[in-house]
Amino acid sequence: MEMTLNQAVKSALDNEMEKNDKIVLIGEDIGKNGGVFRTTEGLYDKYGPKRVIDTPLNESGIVGTAIGMSLYGLKPVVEIQFMDFIFPAFDQIVSDLAKFRYRTGGAYTCPMVIRAPYGGGIKGGSYHSQSGETYFIHTSGLKVVVPATPYETKGLLISAIRDDDPVIFFEPKRLYRALKEDVPEEAYTIPIGKARIMEEGSDVTLISYGPMIQTALEAIEIVKKEGTSVELIDLRTLSPLDSETIIKSVKKTGRVVIAHEAPKTLGMSAEIAALIAENCLEYLEAPIQRAAGLDTPFPYSLEKEYLPDAKFVSKKIKQTVEYS
Repeated sequence: MEMTLNQAVKSALDNEMEKNDKIVLIGEDIGKNGGVFRTTEGLYDKYGPKRVIDTPLNESGIVGTAIGMSLYGLKPVVEIQFMDFIFPAFDQIVSDLAKFRYRTGGAYTCPMVIRAPYGGGIKGGSYHSQSGETYFIHTSGLKVVVPATPYETKGLLISAIRDDDPVIFFEPKRLYRALKEDVPEEAYTIPIGKARIMEEGSDVTLISYGPMIQTALEAIEIVKKEGTSVELIDLRTLSPLDSETIIKSVKKTGRVVIAHEAPKTLGMSAEIAALIAENCLEYLEAPIQRAAGLDTPFPYSLEKEYLPDAKFVSKKIKQTVEYS
């Protein structure tokens, strides 16, 4: 059936909660209210207050409680209202959650999911629009997933819930109701750690993820009119990164553009550019181009100027294709 992205989230949670009574949801206003973006709407009535747990406004307490639940055999799925609010729980995540498997020599792990609406595009200003994925990618022991469509969201979220390790799951909030596509009502999985080639091409590789995938598709339509063939990679998972798919594509095209809305400095594009330089230098026919957000706080009134749009991404594609 057709689902929006937020409906796909709810469908994934419902599928898994039906099958596994150890799964509990925990977060602010996720009960009768159904969450800020209504991703848990109806689940409180179906599963009750012991499995859909409303909490005080205390992110460190929410994550700390969920870590304890996980260590004692439950499978918590945490909702942080906005990614921007995750930082009070940062110490719990990077110092405790990510390190239990390592600290115990594999005797204990801490399987849980932390979901958070992510990115700009809804005029949320500097405290509701940030893209902080690289803080968590830098932390060993965490898997980091950013889906791009409703279908991808459901399959990746179910995989995250079934994973034996902690997963940070960022949901592109500007796409919650902006996209609809056919999504099976039954459960299915998409493997964590495997990128997908959305479009095959021969002239340039365009690498992106999450909300920027829609921008990338618009940019491709612009350059197609000029005869440019673009291969589009949706990373899906930022940690672990599917290096093999990236390297194979770059060796084929010899030209690369990397697009994301997080700030450019030390953004995901920096790591991918280094990966390509280490493995594909002799194949490159042009400098690697990056289309990214600005190294500033996320603005309110200048949101459109901050976020890379299709025109900007297409300009970067043209620069690398025309380089000689």
